[in-house]
Amino acid sequence: MAISIHPAVDNGIKPAAKDFAGGTLQCKCSSNPVTVSIGAQTAHNHACGCTKCWKPSGAVFSVVAVVPRDKVKVTSNESKLKVVDSNATIQRHACQSCGVHMYGRIENTKHPFYGLDFVHTELSKESGWSPPEFAAFVSSIIESGAKPSEMPAVRARLKELGLKPYDCLSPPLMDAIATHIAKQAGVLKE
Repeated sequence: MAISIHPAVDNGIKPAAKDFAGGTLQCKCSSNPVTVSIGAQTAHNHACGCTKCWKPSGAVFSVVAVVPRDKVKVTSNESKLKVVDSNATIQRHACQSCGVHMYGRIENTKHPFYGLDFVHTELSKESGWSPPEFAAFVSSIIESGAKPSEMPAVRARLKELGLKPYDCLSPPLMDAIATHIAKQAGVLKE
């Protein structure tokens, strides 16, 4: 039996729709749900093994992508949202009733990913979002209870799904972080 990673990828990864321009995310509340409008296609979608990201029940990884923060707008029941951990780099805004993270925002203007919000497109009824491209922070699932002895099988399953496993972010994202830091330090000129 195949190892379950996340419901959005376990049965294969769907491609993005051409010219897809966004949709609406909705929390899991059956009445008065929080809704968030996303006015653009997402980027850098990935399976994430960290212990901070929201995961649906039974999922080992979250599936999370980024979108420009000016394309994220809470459209209903914003009063139900609360930041999960105000000390975290990513301020995850979760529904206080069902616990679902609706979006994560970086407020530190010096952070390399400032201006990007983190979203879970599985909360949308629309199809066509960018597909997951890789798996990040794979070893971190051990911190959530995965057995270290199962890690080779987890990595094999991720590769089978087409998600290259990393214990950090993908090389292009790590390059973006290093470039940002080098520019801030004056080591790299424009």
